[in-house]
Amino acid sequence: MSAAPPPPPESAATSGGGSDKVLAAAQHIVKSLATSKNAADDMIRILSGFDNRLSSITTDLFPSPDLSSAESPEISSAAAFDAAEQLILLWDATPEALVFEAHEDDIAQYLTAVDVAVEHLARGGAGAGRAGVAVQLAMARLEEELRHHMVRHAVPLDPTGLCFSLRRLSLGSFDDLDFDAATPHSVDATPETARGGPLVSPFDDHSFDPVRPEAVDDLRAIADRMARAGYARELADAYCNIRRDLLDEYLSVLGVERISIDEVQRVEWKQLNDKMKKWVQGVKTVVRVLLAGERRLCDQVLAVSDELREECFVESTKGCIMQILNFGDAVAVCPRSPEKLSRILDMYEALAEVIPEMKDLCLGSSGDGVISDVQAILDRLGEAVRGTLFEFGKVLQQESSRRAMTAGEIHPMTRYVMNYLRLLVVYSETLDGLLDDDGDEGNALERPEDKDQDTEHLESMAPLGRRLLKLMCYLEANLEDKSKLYEDAALECIFSMNNLLYIVQKVKDSELGKILGDHWVRRRSGKIRQYSKSYLRISWMKTLSYLRDDVHGSGSGSGSGSGHSGSRMSIKEKFKNFNLSFEEIYRNQTLWKVPDPQLREELKISISENVIPAYRAFLGRYGSQVDGGRNSGKYIKYTPEDLEGQLSDLFEGSPGSANHSRRRT
Repeated sequence: MSAAPPPPPESAATSGGGSDKVLAAAQHIVKSLATSKNAADDMIRILSGFDNRLSSITTDLFPSPDLSSAESPEISSAAAFDAAEQLILLWDATPEALVFEAHEDDIAQYLTAVDVAVEHLARGGAGAGRAGVAVQLAMARLEEELRHHMVRHAVPLDPTGLCFSLRRLSLGSFDDLDFDAATPHSVDATPETARGGPLVSPFDDHSFDPVRPEAVDDLRAIADRMARAGYARELADAYCNIRRDLLDEYLSVLGVERISIDEVQRVEWKQLNDKMKKWVQGVKTVVRVLLAGERRLCDQVLAVSDELREECFVESTKGCIMQILNFGDAVAVCPRSPEKLSRILDMYEALAEVIPEMKDLCLGSSGDGVISDVQAILDRLGEAVRGTLFEFGKVLQQESSRRAMTAGEIHPMTRYVMNYLRLLVVYSETLDGLLDDDGDEGNALERPEDKDQDTEHLESMAPLGRRLLKLMCYLEANLEDKSKLYEDAALECIFSMNNLLYIVQKVKDSELGKILGDHWVRRRSGKIRQYSKSYLRISWMKTLSYLRDDVHGSGSGSGSGSGHSGSRMSIKEKFKNFNLSFEEIYRNQTLWKVPDPQLREELKISISENVIPAYRAFLGRYGSQVDGGRNSGKYIKYTPEDLEGQLSDLFEGSPGSANHSRRRT
């Protein structure tokens, strides 16, 4: 049976065509492609799924149930194109229907029709114009189906399942250091998913597929046909636009915002700190999860062309990468302040860590520009690190607050700087690579004297070690200046002891000890002992002088008359002056603070060892000359045990009770 001529494409594709035209097209498809009555029944069932009107097609189109035996089952090239054209036109007449949501037989039939039309167009000759129209319609539909299919089968990102390690966060960061304490910060994030549907943890199988696997074959089938039909540019545009939009949604889920340099400059530090933390997490996730997933998807869907695959990967991910880089660039040019340093270092390390992985993902030369941009931002972040550290040293040198610590306690600057330096050590490997003391701007600062440092150890120091030593010298010099604010020389010693001991403890309890060396620690420990001796001399020398023997002290209390009376009056005066001096020290120094329990106890023991034996000896020698006389309690107010109890109240930072007297009545 010969096939009836197909209706003109114009009439079949007319949007206002009547039901008779659609029915005629369907009848022609059945007649052209069905080789038996059973095959025709199957095709009618399929076609009626698109339009109930098509169920009226009857199998009377076949004069004999044995059509296959009466005619050849092979269809001529022209007849095949006629049938393919009609199928393409039929789908075009029902734009609300989607091929790739139909039965798999229908999908295969449509793809076969597209192949026939493309092949017919490639042959040229008669009917090439009609073939061109059919291919154009088919490509428009495939492009739309590609968009729909990729979006419909996109896998939502669940950031709560990301398990990559964020080292150092448990140690705290410079943004947490203030003039009271350094409090470790915590990571808190409650991002939402990009799309509806069941959540997928990207690390369940150590990889993340942005499109559900069952859809990949269909997407590849579409891409293959568009590329072979000469629609590679349309394919690339559609693919890249879809992937760019979906990557934008993923970035939003990860908390990586699109933010300009001006906005970064204006945002408050607390908000910027949160954004920087999310960026550090985000850049690793983008490269290791999202870009790796996009690379696999490109390789699977666009397998038809290596060139197309590389172009689409770079173009579809470029926007995502640039969004990451723009924030890094904005941070790099922000005003430099010490609290930002750890966050900038985190950003630097995160970006440096993923650059090799990015190079592996960008296989072709088309990715060279992207890698160059990434390297440029890394260099700027490194420069920001060096500049911020330089600013920190300058601030430390120039910090000139004139407020003395009332109780001689540890200065907030000391706490801040030591916690800052301890955290710097965590980044030692990175900072050693970034710092170059022979050429960086750190030499613009006045170089501190290294006379207290072991020369051999100094020469063997890495760049970070030399910088830390320099900063430590700045801190010690600043504290020495601040100690001069005290009018009381004894309190000056307490202040210096407290702060230097805090510094030494922080050094010994961290990697700073290994970097600065034992010689440095021993020198500072020796200074603490010197301050302790100076305190005892300055604070107690005058008080103890009242307990020394003089010309009157040589008497044994024997004799009578005016000489005896004068001696007794002198001894009373000594007791009185001792009491006044001791009580003044007690009033003042109970308010002073020595936070370290061991140092506090050692000072009390040293005072007791100097004061109590001297008082006990003096009391033993001369107490009888005063005791028993009128108002003797006015002069001998304390027993040695009383003094011992009073001394235990010193350096506690609160007024003493002064209620330790057990004087005999």
